Amino acid sequence: MSNPAAAASEGQVTLRRSLRFWDLLLYGIVLIQPTAPMPVFGVIYQEARGHVVTAILCALVAMLFTSVSYGRMARTYPHGGSAFIYVGKELHPSLGYLTGWCMAMDYILNPLICIIWCSKAAQNFLPEIPYVVFVFLFAAVFTLLNLNGVETSARINAGMAAALGIVVILVVIAAVRYLIHLPPQPGSFYTHPFYDPSTFSRSGLLRGTSIAVLSYIGFDGISTLTDEAKDPARSIPRAIVLACVATGVLASIEVYLGQLVWPRGQAFPDIDTAYVHISGRAGGPILFMIVNAALLLANLGSGMASHLGAARLLLAMGQDGALPKKFFGAIHPKNRIPRNNVLLIGVICLVGALVFSYQLGAEMLNYGALLAFMGVNVASVALGWRSGKWAHWIPMLISTAGFLTCLFIWTNLGPLARIVGTAWALVGIVLWVVRRRQIHLPDAAM
Repeated sequence: MSNPAAAASEGQVTLRRSLRFWDLLLYGIVLIQPTAPMPVFGVIYQEARGHVVTAILCALVAMLFTSVSYGRMARTYPHGGSAFIYVGKELHPSLGYLTGWCMAMDYILNPLICIIWCSKAAQNFLPEIPYVVFVFLFAAVFTLLNLNGVETSARINAGMAAALGIVVILVVIAAVRYLIHLPPQPGSFYTHPFYDPSTFSRSGLLRGTSIAVLSYIGFDGISTLTDEAKDPARSIPRAIVLACVATGVLASIEVYLGQLVWPRGQAFPDIDTAYVHISGRAGGPILFMIVNAALLLANLGSGMASHLGAARLLLAMGQDGALPKKFFGAIHPKNRIPRNNVLLIGVICLVGALVFSYQLGAEMLNYGALLAFMGVNVASVALGWRSGKWAHWIPMLISTAGFLTCLFIWTNLGPLARIVGTAWALVGIVLWVVRRRQIHLPDAAM
């Protein structure tokens, strides 16, 4: 008689649990990127009326609460996972599907805003070439390379993160050196990045905070490594929380020095690439070129990877029947890639980059992300409530605080972003209802 355990061990291939806590933490920082606040700095500065540091710190509070919820859910569902799995299993499959649908919007919008930013950065090198030409160029690059199955490996991502870390160090050194050589300044000069009574606006700060969330997007990706982590019940939650803390501290230093270097009230040559111009003021033309090139390459890599990721997500939804399978569920026989989806997303990104602003794209991306974060927080509360144990009350309170802060930030997104995001969510609901009816039609006919 055969041994089932032996047969299972011989017939099944499982992931190796080799990732330690520091590996997980590094992975989270790589996903978020050390330069995360630099591309979005100008938009936050404009909306928060100069209070970028405060907006970054306010967003950190919401992300910390939410990271605790992600850690708890990863401990409960240790076989990989993400927001739509946690919400679907703990609350309801329909809510899980809606969460996944909103995440699909994030996946599509990420390459879109990367195309916008890359086009603006390229114009810093070649201002005589129109913006629209670069949009077509980068949209074509993303699409054509992904049609050939080009993927960004983990090793390349780690190398990119290390290079961006060096860029951050160069910027910090140049900014400190610049500030040291300034004439003596009053004490208020160093506190205005946190609070400037002449420009402070509560509504402006909240609007800036809703955009600053973009600086933290990616920390939840650590939860997908649960199957490969050593002692995941302990290491995954710690890594998620500390990745948020590390990002918040590093981002605060970057934007604080940036605000001190750039004089208050002086307009940026281009709001979308504002931090590049700050680097040029602090370190001269050479640092301007280095930072501009580094952020361009970072957005290029991120955009290509997210373009292919979006195509794969649509493929999964097509094969699951949530979207028309004939189009979205098709795989090209030669390259083994979802060719239809890659082309469709390429067209969407091209049109979107010509119609959307970077700010609108970023706010719409945060629309979906914040909805997913709220879902995870509610799922964490439901998990504690079902357990009926007093030991879960403190985590439940933290998750409730995470839900409320994310909801508060979400309500301060721009009205156009909320309208478009809600329209996307409604389309997802309609598709889900149609799919459910199709599933139950055979039963009804019997």
